Formats: sequence, C-alpha cells, structure tokens
Amino acid sequence: MNAVNILVVDDEHNIVDLVRGYLEREGYLVHAAFDGPAAVEMAREIEPDLIVLDLMLPGFDGIEVCRRLRQFSNAYVLMLTARAEEVDKIVGLSVGADDYLTKPFSPRELVARVKAMLRRPRVAVDATGSPDELRHVGDLVIDSARHVVSRGGKAIDLTAREFGLLAMLADEPGRVFTRAQILDRLWESEFYDDHVVEVHIGNLRRKLEDDPGHPRYVETVRGVGYRASGSSK
Repeated sequence: MNAVNILVVDDEHNIVDLVRGYLEREGYLVHAAFDGPAAVEMAREIEPDLIVLDLMLPGFDGIEVCRRLRQFSNAYVLMLTARAEEVDKIVGLSVGADDYLTKPFSPRELVARVKAMLRRPRVAVDATGSPDELRHVGDLVIDSARHVVSRGGKAIDLTAREFGLLAMLADEPGRVFTRAQILDRLWESEFYDDHVVEVHIGNLRRKLEDDPGHPRYVETVRGVGYRASGSSK
C-alpha cells in the first residue's frame, strides 16, 4: 500500500517540525513548504493526499493557495488559523478547505482530524461509473464513481466533503438527516460541532443553487436537519 503524502505549509518552522513529527509517527510521508508560491509548486510536484495549510503565509496567503490548489488538486485541506473570527473560518472553507483548526492547537487533535478525513479517500478521477452509481437530485447528476456532480452536462466543482454531503443526502431521498447524524457519518470525530455542518451546507448551496436563499436541491427541515429534494435513483 502506498504511503499517504501530506504537505505541511507554515512559515513557522517550529510548527512544521512539530506537525511533521506527529504525522510521521503515524506512518505518513510528510513534505513541507514555508510560503504560498512554494506550497502551490510542491503540491503540483508531489500530488499530496492532504495539505495542512496555514492561513497567514508569505508570498500569498492560505486562501489564495487554496484557490489555486483547487484548479488542479482534489487533496483534503486542513486550514490553520491564528485568528478566532468566524469570518476567517468560513472564508477558508468556502474556497475549498475541508476543515480548520485554530492556533494554538493540540497536535493529537490535528492527527485525529487528519485520520478522519483520510478514512474516505477520494475516488480516482478517471474511474468509470456505471448507471447504478448515478444519483439524481432534481436536474443534478451525481456520479459516485467519477466523484463528479453535473447539471446540464456541466461539472460543478465541489470539495470532497461537499460531494460526500450531497451524495449522502441523495442516497436516501426524502430522509431528513440531523446535524448530529451528518457529523457522525462524514466527520467521525468528537472534535466537530454543528457549525461545521452549517458552513458546508451553505457552501454547497452557493455552488448548486441559482438562489441559495431559496434552495431547490438541499432543503432545511426546521428544527430537525436537512434532506435532498426531488431525489431519485
């Protein structure tokens, strides 16, 4: 089995060394970059499975790194931020980060989140799907084998977490999932709270919906949770 490639990006060398040590003890192959441009270049070169990415970087920041990464990489991104403001967390997730941690953080918590993300490795982009692997939410087509969502033949760029969320809802059309059930299925970790589900639902709607304020694909059932509307296999 090939080793999991992880890229750690932070301009603080002591943090990189700390994170590298914990991840290497888990058997991961760890690479490092210390500024925005180097992070993008190295991601192209080594094709990491997961990137631990600091928000504040020389060259350009983690938000811009994430934007550029999403043009060619489907790696999981765990964003690190020294800022506690919710806007930084939400903006980070909206450009394609899968999760965030606020500094100072517990290295053991970081490792736990890395493991949780890697439990559901991405499907190869050239995999061939069969009709049984296609799901529909209204006019959306969800191809589980190719890990692609499209509408009218045009692919919609989703993060792995967003895809997993939509696919989970579409697999059981009409069923309402509580936030706790979504957390249990997709995050599998005690470190998450309901807020991260709400952020991902909001990001998903911004990408899918013509009017995110009046969603057609992912409905809110007030006081309960969320369901896919108009779903069919």
